[in-house]
Amino acid sequence: MEVVAPAGPMYQAGTLSGNPLAMTAGIKTLEILQRPGSYEHLDKITKKLINGILEAGREAGHEVCGGSISGMFGFFFCKGPVTNFKEAMKADTAKFAKWHRGMLEEGVYLAPSQFEAGFTGLKHTDADIDDTIKAAKRVFARI
Repeated sequence: MEVVAPAGPMYQAGTLSGNPLAMTAGIKTLEILQRPGSYEHLDKITKKLINGILEAGREAGHEVCGGSISGMFGFFFCKGPVTNFKEAMKADTAKFAKWHRGMLEEGVYLAPSQFEAGFTGLKHTDADIDDTIKAAKRVFARI
């Protein structure tokens, strides 16, 4: 922290930076993540989610690719794989927008752009993931 202003040369700011409630929530989150099995759970449900979405898309005839790491995931409407920004720019953003709107209509809120990451949480259950994949199948069939 010695490099962060005012002690050091690096400036840092944010809406909730230093806010006591935000700091308490962050500390509690780190404590929870240290519990045995936390990251294993995130990895398991996130892989199940992204693999289910990708499979549903391909079964419906869409070119879709993506991946995950721990509780973070992302995908693109293109053949893939996407390994850099130039390749990501070839993805079908109009189709993603239709799919995103459809998912909202199904009651599933995801990041509104292919260029943003999605996240699962420790409170997500296998049933939550199954319901999301079922919703994705319905939307893929409509677009």
